[in-house]
Amino acid sequence: MMRKTLEDGAKAMNISLSQRQLDQFDLYYKRLIEWNEKINLTAITDPYEVAVKHFLDSLAILPRFAPVRGAVTLIDVGTGAGFPGIPLKIANPQIQLTLLDSLQKRVKFLEEVIRDLELEGAVCVHGRAEELAHDALFRERFDIAVARAVAPLPVLLEYCSGYVKKGGYMIAYKGPALLEELSESEKARKILKMKHVETVQAEELPVEMDHFMAIFEKNGNLGLQYPRKQSKIKKEKLV
Repeated sequence: MMRKTLEDGAKAMNISLSQRQLDQFDLYYKRLIEWNEKINLTAITDPYEVAVKHFLDSLAILPRFAPVRGAVTLIDVGTGAGFPGIPLKIANPQIQLTLLDSLQKRVKFLEEVIRDLELEGAVCVHGRAEELAHDALFRERFDIAVARAVAPLPVLLEYCSGYVKKGGYMIAYKGPALLEELSESEKARKILKMKHVETVQAEELPVEMDHFMAIFEKNGNLGLQYPRKQSKIKKEKLV
């Protein structure tokens, strides 16, 4: 069921998945369920729901945003179980993928997935988003940063802006709260040099889900004080 759901859903989004890519998604699901018994990766385990709410939802940006279909450097900030980064990498092997997560156990899971799926050009990094963004190896080095429902938008923008190079993009995957959060993020966008380009809805999914993707373009260099320490971000949000 999962394989057909994934194949049909991808076709509805004009995404063609090869048999090898479908095999990779099958193995990804298998590893996800195995590891979910040891550590908390997802509350969604039904194969149909994983196909729709994790895999297809992750891929929904592909038909809407051309840059993510190219050979780009992409960092998934607070990736968790690997969404949306790994599905995007499977669908577009040209992506040079970095998966960032703060929990070592999840990083070990992600490393196993990358190895078993033979995803070349994919690496995992253990660290806190607001700290690693000050590391010269990562600061303003990526064409695209993605994040899926990690935090309220003003906070999420601060986490991600340090990774995106000038002229690059940040894509926030969020639920219906995004529409309200956009109006609350005007100050953050100005400070963090993140211009709102477009908001698109994942309309082609086989179930009704109010999922949106907001696209931001980095239009300047980020001030050296950003992102701030976690305590400061929580205490003094940029709103």
